[in-house]
Amino acid sequence: MRRRRVDLKAILADEDLRRDLMVSTIQATQAREGIETSKDQADRAYYVVNEADKATFFDLERFRGGKRSEPDRREEMFVRSISTDLELTRFDVARRDFPSISGSPLAYRRVGVVAPVFRDHPALEPGLGIARQGKATADDARWVRFYWEVAPTSGWVPFAKGGDYCRFFYDVDLVLDWRPENREELKNAGNGLPSLEHYFKPGLTWPRRTQRGFNVRILPQGCVFADKGPAIFAANAANVLYLLGVINSFFIEYLLQGLTSFGSWEVGAIRRLPIPRSTGRHALAISEAAKPIYDAKAAWDQGNEISTRFSMPWVLRNDLIDATNSIGARVDLLAVHEFTEESRIQLLYAELNDEVYKLYGIPDATRAVIEETLGERPQEILWPQMEGKTTEQKRMEHVWRLLSYTVKLVVEADEDGIVPFAHVGSEASLLDRVRAQLERLFPNLNSAQVETDIVNELKKRVKGYRRANSLGEWIDNVYFDYHTFLYKSRPVFWHIASNQGTSPFAFGALVHYHKFDRNRIAKLRAQHLRETIDTYRREAALAEKDGRVDDRLDWQSRLEEAQELDRRLQWVQESHHEGPEGGDRDYRILTPWKTPDQRPKGWDPDLDDGVKVNIEPLQKAGVLRIAKVV
Repeated sequence: MRRRRVDLKAILADEDLRRDLMVSTIQATQAREGIETSKDQADRAYYVVNEADKATFFDLERFRGGKRSEPDRREEMFVRSISTDLELTRFDVARRDFPSISGSPLAYRRVGVVAPVFRDHPALEPGLGIARQGKATADDARWVRFYWEVAPTSGWVPFAKGGDYCRFFYDVDLVLDWRPENREELKNAGNGLPSLEHYFKPGLTWPRRTQRGFNVRILPQGCVFADKGPAIFAANAANVLYLLGVINSFFIEYLLQGLTSFGSWEVGAIRRLPIPRSTGRHALAISEAAKPIYDAKAAWDQGNEISTRFSMPWVLRNDLIDATNSIGARVDLLAVHEFTEESRIQLLYAELNDEVYKLYGIPDATRAVIEETLGERPQEILWPQMEGKTTEQKRMEHVWRLLSYTVKLVVEADEDGIVPFAHVGSEASLLDRVRAQLERLFPNLNSAQVETDIVNELKKRVKGYRRANSLGEWIDNVYFDYHTFLYKSRPVFWHIASNQGTSPFAFGALVHYHKFDRNRIAKLRAQHLRETIDTYRREAALAEKDGRVDDRLDWQSRLEEAQELDRRLQWVQESHHEGPEGGDRDYRILTPWKTPDQRPKGWDPDLDDGVKVNIEPLQKAGVLRIAKVV
């Protein structure tokens, strides 16, 4: 029989094995003396005997005094803490505990709490999963867009790049240029294509930099992830919800604050997180709490117009509201629903934290210290875009979202994507089309009453929302500014107008950016605007003939305003430029990453270049209503 060699030196060097053997020996010895000793008691006895070599820290800074003539008590508290174990002032920590968090910023308050956790549980990697850093483009203007800027089938892929603070769920609304013809250039940009083998896999992701605290959310399948939005991939897909719950807990944030600089949640620290195996009732309870929190947030986001999950605004959701409810009743019911769901997910999150503390065996006294150290943490919010807003602000937001969606349907339904604000030839006005669309959206309600209810809301004074006395006024003077804000300064419906302020304009039209090519700008000038100019010229001539001086001056003013708009649109259409390249009178599309011969000649925008590049000539020409894209 072949003998197996035993590395006795390695066995003796294994401190955990030594502790396990000693703990069982202590229990057996005590049992022979007739004393029943639990494993925890024996473990503490072993710790006291074998880990007595300690370091002591004193937190005396808060006793410095100086404020409101308070005396300096540091010396007094130091002397007192030597003879008395003063809570939160003197910290005795076994020196053996320091290697368990080696390489971390020194956090003496935490060492005694976290070191046993690091000893007793395996690290995330390679235990339950892996954490990886993703793609840095070094030039987001070249490689990254919001998904609504580009055509859906253009070869751009979802790009998880951090984003705002939000636990459990966050919509991936950015896309990365993944077109085959640009792949080699993308590979050479920034940090290459790190972790390429993990792209497009489902997992978890988090914003690498945020001062509000650590927050992790589901990474859907089919995404590339960024250096600012690293990812975690579970070794077993069944553990994703468990990891989502555990890693979003207060306790994990407490651990991370001892492993990394606050606000910088680095991949190396995430890899080292001690995560218990996903077995037992506590692990199951954590998963069962995480899932409904994610589901509730994802379901609510279906009412967010710029979400990839969007279906319709909340006031039209018949699964939340009865179809016969008035506008006011719908908004009231939504407030109740939001409050109820928010209360539910906050309760679920509290239960999740309870289970995590139990999972790690954290006693109540230690939990109190942990939560005092963390301070007040953000609550679970159902509608994160409106966090901190008043009931009145949320109510107005619901009404504005309804109108925004209505305009969206109107513009998208137009064949050429050009919708004039006033009647032009056979073209109905935008206002008439919006009214017709509202009637279709609310078939069970009186259309006149729907408009009255909406206008009654628009007339209210609400902080952050511009008042409007009519539906037409809101469309003329509020819509484009709001649309630009809602679409994060990358609007897809552009309000071209002869007057940039809030005064009445002689001509205005909404154009669909995705359709507004060289043919459509020619049609806008030659058909819509030309017919308007002809009408104004004819009316001015009739007024002059009839001796109506004031009317003639009014029509002449409108005529000149429309003609000036036409002249400015011509600058854009023909790429007029004078003075320095990129100056105020350079109306060309100047795509920075393209050479002069690659840039369009005349108005011929490439959707893949993004809204910011393509809208700039119109901004310089002064033909857009109010909003400014930066």
